[in-house]
Amino acid sequence: MLSFCLPTAMTDSNKMIINLALFGLTQSGKSSAGNILLGSTDFHSSFAPGSVTKDCSLGRSSHLHGFMRRAGQEVTLQVQVLDTPGCPHSRLSEDHVKQVVKEALARHFGQQGLHLALLVQRADVPLCGEAASSPVCMIQELLGQAWKNYTAILFTHAEKIEEAGFNEDEYLHGASDTLLTLLSSIQHRYIFQYKKGTSLNEQRIKILARLMEFIRENCYQVLTFK
Repeated sequence: MLSFCLPTAMTDSNKMIINLALFGLTQSGKSSAGNILLGSTDFHSSFAPGSVTKDCSLGRSSHLHGFMRRAGQEVTLQVQVLDTPGCPHSRLSEDHVKQVVKEALARHFGQQGLHLALLVQRADVPLCGEAASSPVCMIQELLGQAWKNYTAILFTHAEKIEEAGFNEDEYLHGASDTLLTLLSSIQHRYIFQYKKGTSLNEQRIKILARLMEFIRENCYQVLTFK
C-alpha cells in the first residue's frame, strides 16, 4: 500500500534528510550517480559486459551544513540513496528484481518515505524500445498512481551531448517520442550529469540543488510504503 504525507525525515527545523531511489537500465550509471549524490564511494561501480548491481543497497551521506535556508535559518542536509539492480537484468528475472526493490523500499523508506525516484538514463543511448521502458514500468508499478509526481530523470554521460555538438535544448528537441512523452508526464523534471568541466563536489551540489527544487514543488511530501 502506498500513501503520501509530510516527511518524518524532516527531523527538526534545522535538519532535513532526503530519500532517493535509483532506477535504470544495466550500465546506465546508477551506482556512479549514487556515489556523486552521496559524495562517497558507497556503491560498487565499474564497466562490465553484464549487470553489476545484484541487490539493493542504501547509502547515507555526511551532513551538508548550511546547504539551504528555510524560514530564515540555515538547514543541514543529509542524503539517503537506494541503489537498485538494473532492469532488465543480465542474470535476474524482472519479477525477482521488482520484488527485491519493493521489499527494499518498504524496509528503508516505509516510515520516512521516498522523496524522489530517479530514472538514470545515459544521454548517449536513446530511450526507445521495450527493454528501455522496463525501468519506467517498474517505477509505475512500485510507486503507483502518484509516480508522475515523484519521478525525475537523471541523464548521465551528458558530456557526450557537447562532444556531438549539441546543447541541452537541442538534445531534448531531437529526443525520441518515448522520452518526450515521459518528460511531459513527469512535468519535465530532469537533470544532466557531466563527467568533465566541474569537480565532483560542484556536480553534486548542483544536482542536489535541482533535486531540492523538485522536492519543494511537491511541498516536501513523500511516498510511504507499507
